[in-house]
Amino acid sequence: MAELYEGFTLCGLAAGQSRENSGLLGIEPGRDTDHVIVTGAGRTVTVYKVSDQKPLGSWAAKQGQAVTCPAVLHGQTGEYVAVQDSKVLRIWRDEDINFEKVFKATLSAAVSRIHALPSSEPLVLFQRGAVRQLDALLAAPQQAVEEVLSEEEVIRWSSCFLEAEQPLLLFSTEKSGECFLYLQKLSPNVLHKYNIGSEGKGVCPIGFTATLENKCITLMCLYSNGCVYKLLVSLHPSAEGEQHLPKSLLMKLPVSEGVLHRAAIASLEEGHVAIVGAPHSARTGDIDFLCIWNTNFQTLQASKELAGGTYGQLWCNAGKLYVTHGKVLTVLPYRCEKSSLAAALGKLKQTSTQAVTLSPSVLNWNSFPHEEPALQLRTGMRTRSRRRSLKSQATLATSVNQVLEDIMGVSREEVEEVLEPFLSCTPVSPQFQLGLAHIAVELLKRSQADPGFYPQSVLARLAQTGRLSHSSCPGFLMLALEKRDYFLAQLCLQHFPDIPEPVTCACLKAFLSVADADLVRVSVDLEGVSLMDGPGQSLEGVQNGFSPVLLEEDSCDVQLTPPKLDQSSSWTDVSLTCPVGLKKSALLNEIIRSSYSESFLLPHLKDLSAQQVILFLQYLQYLYVRSSGDVYTQLPGLRAPTMTQIMDWVSLLLDAHFAVLVMAPEAKELLAQLHRFVRSQVRLYSELGKIQGTLQELSKINKAQEIGLYSIEVIELF
Repeated sequence: MAELYEGFTLCGLAAGQSRENSGLLGIEPGRDTDHVIVTGAGRTVTVYKVSDQKPLGSWAAKQGQAVTCPAVLHGQTGEYVAVQDSKVLRIWRDEDINFEKVFKATLSAAVSRIHALPSSEPLVLFQRGAVRQLDALLAAPQQAVEEVLSEEEVIRWSSCFLEAEQPLLLFSTEKSGECFLYLQKLSPNVLHKYNIGSEGKGVCPIGFTATLENKCITLMCLYSNGCVYKLLVSLHPSAEGEQHLPKSLLMKLPVSEGVLHRAAIASLEEGHVAIVGAPHSARTGDIDFLCIWNTNFQTLQASKELAGGTYGQLWCNAGKLYVTHGKVLTVLPYRCEKSSLAAALGKLKQTSTQAVTLSPSVLNWNSFPHEEPALQLRTGMRTRSRRRSLKSQATLATSVNQVLEDIMGVSREEVEEVLEPFLSCTPVSPQFQLGLAHIAVELLKRSQADPGFYPQSVLARLAQTGRLSHSSCPGFLMLALEKRDYFLAQLCLQHFPDIPEPVTCACLKAFLSVADADLVRVSVDLEGVSLMDGPGQSLEGVQNGFSPVLLEEDSCDVQLTPPKLDQSSSWTDVSLTCPVGLKKSALLNEIIRSSYSESFLLPHLKDLSAQQVILFLQYLQYLYVRSSGDVYTQLPGLRAPTMTQIMDWVSLLLDAHFAVLVMAPEAKELLAQLHRFVRSQVRLYSELGKIQGTLQELSKINKAQEIGLYSIEVIELF
């Protein structure tokens, strides 16, 4: 989930810039998150305080000279570093006024870019691919610099990282339509080269962004055909020499006609990217938008129209996006939250487009690539309903903040009084869901910090809204288990569709461990066990699709002899008693109905003890007996498990604990019954296979037209 807030103008662009050139070289971080360094494409370097939208200092080269790469701040010395006329280093401080009198050093080769690191020396990247640290370069400015790149190979993009206190530089190059990637390490001095290939004639990468995580660089490339590819660059490659770097398609932007020429991409938090200069809908084809996309679900999260046209420039710093368009540099604050499939699916259920297109600040969950509705009227043509919607959104944000303030430090009863009006009157919206998650997280933090504070009824009410998920408040379910609040745990299992497998196994272990006597005073939802409280009760309907009573009343002369039952009938003995109490049955049914992945669930199932596994298998056997004695494969109750879910859990438990069960004496009878059941099922399907040909012939016979009220039809099979 992501949101773009209302933007503001930081500064104007230099007069006389062309449609292809904004007049800016780049934007770099300043002394803190509220300061940035803006370098013009001509002669100026300006430091801005973003919150005040005003410059704090500005320096300019004299006429006839030019600043040729973005200026950076030396994190260790507090000095600014820039390059003049490609070969002259300039270093100065805030108190320096005259740019002509600041320190300068002439280098032996042309510089492509300077990269600053927070706690290390800046890195200088030369146009021919060599890399030097600034202090080593200042010690001998005229030192010889090697040529790493081949002839006609040009640097297109570069970025730096810090891994284990060691600087890394990643840069891409292009030559004759082919793209290459270089990873430069300085300690030791090692250079790795990768070939990332091409995507065909006329298709080339126009934007790059990279992040470092878990000793692996994730590079995302935006191509001119609208494709965004992901490449993984290991910091410790096994092979030497030039390597081919495979790439995977991350998402495809709806570029309907032609190719992109001026577009940029920037990595944001929690699986989101910002893209400027690319259309967000195949229907509009308008590229003058800044968009935030969720790369996990390939959905448009937020968009902002930019007046005057864009230049394909985008920077990200301290929760703000900087983009050039028209004649201004605009700053747009944003917020990204962790991707949640449960939240995404909840938003996609809203079919009305009005709620998601009224304001750019509303999360646009209905927008898929190639499938977004047409844009609403421009800002200057807002209708009365749109103004009312904006007002309600502002009111909602204010109310959420007010609720968070009111519940701080108050008692459990007062928390209930504060939240009751909010939960009863607030309409469902993306902001409402975010507000609920924030409130739940704050209550969880306080409950964990203060053992005496546990607003059980409030937490249950939040879970019952159906607007929370495990990813939005991860500690919710584990807190319920810690407090032995089995009712709240049941509500979470019912309403959280994204519970991970370790948490599911933790719930199963807790439910199997609790004694039935301890659940007597616990309130539990019994919807899934309406007819599970007595083993002698049988379900209405024709058992196994066969009724002996009807056969006795049949007037056919054929004498039917009842078949002799074999020992396999013990599996479906309806006199089998339920091994657990009614409330524990309801809790275990929620586990059986939960979503999971077998590969992730199996390792955690091994944590169950042998006694717990046997008890759960006995309960699953009881459930199967109750459902297999009828033509229906669904037990009564709104939340009862299905036959398929029951058998899947039987298979999972046997896979995880088969060796333990074989060695356990108390499991011998249970395993024998399971064996007889499997053998009977194999025999059944074998007999069905014998009549497969007959059934296929029956399906080929055309249904004859009915004649009169009664008729006799003879079907010849052979």
